[in-house]
Amino acid sequence: MRDTPDDVSLARLLVGDGRPLLAVSGLVLVFAGAFAVFVAARGEFLPHDVAFLGMTPQSLCAVHGCRVVHFMVHDRVAFGGALVAIGTVYLWLALGPMRRGEWWAWRATAASGAVGFASFLTYLGYGYLDTWHGAATAFLAPLFLAGLAVSRRRVGWVSDGTPTRRPWTRSGRVALLLVAAGMVCGGATIAVVGMTWVFVPEDLAFLAVSRGELDALSARLVPLIAHDRAGFGGAVCCCGVLLAGVAWHSALDRAAREALAVAGAAGFGSAILVHPAIGYDDLWHLTPVLVGAGAFVWGLWRVRDDGPR
Repeated sequence: MRDTPDDVSLARLLVGDGRPLLAVSGLVLVFAGAFAVFVAARGEFLPHDVAFLGMTPQSLCAVHGCRVVHFMVHDRVAFGGALVAIGTVYLWLALGPMRRGEWWAWRATAASGAVGFASFLTYLGYGYLDTWHGAATAFLAPLFLAGLAVSRRRVGWVSDGTPTRRPWTRSGRVALLLVAAGMVCGGATIAVVGMTWVFVPEDLAFLAVSRGELDALSARLVPLIAHDRAGFGGAVCCCGVLLAGVAWHSALDRAAREALAVAGAAGFGSAILVHPAIGYDDLWHLTPVLVGAGAFVWGLWRVRDDGPR
């Protein structure tokens, strides 16, 4: 006997057209990012980090003026902010554009998700398998993929994702697209650095220690820092893919602008404000994110006057 509209399973009700699963994925990312910021801001490590490193944050803070701990805090706060940004945009895409059947929203979600989940594999470059990160990925990936698969079949897509007409003629969209390109390139660079050199010269200047001195503290310290850096790079790259899709295709209505504003405040705000909080105030190091934040704010403000698609 086939299900009637009034006789469906509980699972079917919960899954719906797949968008609820994607919305839940977004919420999970928002809460995970907020938790990461909270823990990092308190100067704490998660239990599995302490077990891997063999040192508590208090013992690590007792050497080199606590700069190593502060450096790790700055990476983790920025990573948490990026997760909040991604989750916010996923929520809006699921509840707004996908509800209206805008096919581009599904593609942007799928593309960014592929980048985000693939970035988990960067651990192969530094040798630290974060068990909590792995467990979270194992939980979230099936949920996210199921949401994509079900929504692809069940949502009544009414738009083929035709790009916004001449987006390059709209200054606000151009600014957002340039920011997106910078995020993709910058995030990929950070991920590669995290898997290889780990530190840039400005990092070592802030730490006031050499790579050898860090290895002397613990042979596992640099791999742990590399994990944070590579993960942050993957998250930034994921943000860039999302922003590119939104800036190119979306009508950028009020809800879209509000979602981007929240995402930008979380992502750029955390990445910028954590630096003065720990005393890492190298202007050259901060220039890319300051320029990106400025262009993002200007572009978001300008799209209100760019007219309809």
